[in-house]
Amino acid sequence: MARAADAWSTATSQPTARRVFSFPRGAPASGHLPMSARIRFALLFLVIVACVAARATGALAAHARVSHATAVARREAKVVRFARHFLGVRYAYGGTSPRSGFDCSGFTRFVYAHFGIALPHYSGGQFGRGRRVSRRGLRPGDLVFFDGLGHVGLYIGAGRFIHAPHTGTRVSIDRLNGWYGSRYDGARRLV
Repeated sequence: MARAADAWSTATSQPTARRVFSFPRGAPASGHLPMSARIRFALLFLVIVACVAARATGALAAHARVSHATAVARREAKVVRFARHFLGVRYAYGGTSPRSGFDCSGFTRFVYAHFGIALPHYSGGQFGRGRRVSRRGLRPGDLVFFDGLGHVGLYIGAGRFIHAPHTGTRVSIDRLNGWYGSRYDGARRLV
């Protein structure tokens, strides 16, 4: 150690000389780090890279979760927007198209078929599809069921749903309270 200090003081006492540091006895004179120091440096570098990569992966995963939630919300909005195009189409028992008219399950079947989701033309059969959803957890696009599974509509948000009610009516929007609230049976999520 004394030799290194002497080399440093000698280098600094000369005004025109470069500052030179010499390694202590046993160190290579070439100016390179000894092998153990290089290994420690390489390990430190790898740890730093691993930490940065872990942070970046976590940030990307969080972004992916947000992106997935955003994509789902957009799909739900598209389903509702498409369903609203048929407001005013007349009710027709067994109807499955805007031209012939809709019954309740024919309406929901037609809307979801547009998005590549096949549903049976029977509200009880539609209740068996998708995931069960609590009333408090309803989101736009969820199927809502009433009257012993004898009626189905499409939840559009804010406590309202769109459906083909019954003979003599047209596709319309109603609230999930009153008659429908007292006969509510459950909901299913398809998107």
